[in-house]
Amino acid sequence: MTLLQTLWAVLTVLAGLPVVVILVQALAAGRTPVSPRRALGPRPRVAVLVPAHNEAAGIAATVRSIVAQLAPGDRLVVVADNCADDTAAVARAAGAEVIERHDTERRGKGFALDFGVRHLSAAAPDVLVMVDADCLLGPEVLDAIGRHSTATGRPVQALYLMHAPADAGLRARIAEFAWVVRNHVRPQGAWRLGGPCQLMGTGMAFPWALIAGAQLASGHLVEDMKLGIDLALAGHAPVFAPWVRVTSRFPEGDAASRAQRTRWEHGHLATLLHEGPRLLVAGLLRMNSQLLALSADLLVPPLALLVMLQGVLTLLNLALAWGLGWQWPAALSLASLVMLFAAVMVAWAGHGRHVIALRELAMAPLYALWKLPVYGAFLLRRQVDWVRAKRDGE
Repeated sequence: MTLLQTLWAVLTVLAGLPVVVILVQALAAGRTPVSPRRALGPRPRVAVLVPAHNEAAGIAATVRSIVAQLAPGDRLVVVADNCADDTAAVARAAGAEVIERHDTERRGKGFALDFGVRHLSAAAPDVLVMVDADCLLGPEVLDAIGRHSTATGRPVQALYLMHAPADAGLRARIAEFAWVVRNHVRPQGAWRLGGPCQLMGTGMAFPWALIAGAQLASGHLVEDMKLGIDLALAGHAPVFAPWVRVTSRFPEGDAASRAQRTRWEHGHLATLLHEGPRLLVAGLLRMNSQLLALSADLLVPPLALLVMLQGVLTLLNLALAWGLGWQWPAALSLASLVMLFAAVMVAWAGHGRHVIALRELAMAPLYALWKLPVYGAFLLRRQVDWVRAKRDGE
């Protein structure tokens, strides 16, 4: 091979590394459910913090699901953040302690969380749990992640799943499957291999000593990912707890759905570009397996984007093989594409059958094309400000 062909083959291999990560995680995740695990020791005093911006329509159900799991000495604090509706009154009526924040210049979930943490510091709990205002807790979530966080001294992330509405179309079901891959299959595989996970924004437990000093007050689009990286670099990488779960629903309507995905994916890609290399270098310099595992996970782009990138690279390499005789890059690209297909099939067989039929999953490339404007906007007019997606009925 010529030097140029060799360099291109190396770049093709590097482009395929995220596919290897997903395949390894999917295989490690397995098909058997994770058995419940109970941490030893006394149950810590838990404070649950719920940031809420104009959530009057659904906050009562969230509060009730939390109140049902509170133990004596626990607290539930809802931060009604820049609300123009009855969020505060509805949350109080459902049984929550409510504090209100009004600051139209400093907007975003991170500012609300910081406000709540400072409020709780006067009577600090042992463990702080963060739950989004549109989520419902599964059985024994507070007990499980509270005890596990105390036992490990690390942040603990419960399994967080989002469901499409019952009458949702194909695009919503494909989106739900992609969410299962990202939030269930991949972190469970990493957990079974002994690795950490990314924080998912809700269903998160932190020892008070860690969260009290964290930098929360920001308008970062994915403040949860950034917080998990900061804590990992400080020696406290988050750990997954797949035996308990928190759930919510995707918003209905194309506009709300696209707004939510734009915020998530622009934030994910920006964090990948800005924090991924820093995390990788820190892992190499410290020879720290937890940081290296987390950096490998972080450097995987969203599934739809990965499918598009691998598809385009394969077509390009096939053209180079036909025009210039560069066979090795084409072979490597085809191998990556086969591995990506295998990873998706393994994830579907183990955890996605109830979400989408196999014949429907074949339409996933069209879903990837639907997201092209989201990725195009990242290059041309990237979203940098936190904007809450509209809920159903708004």
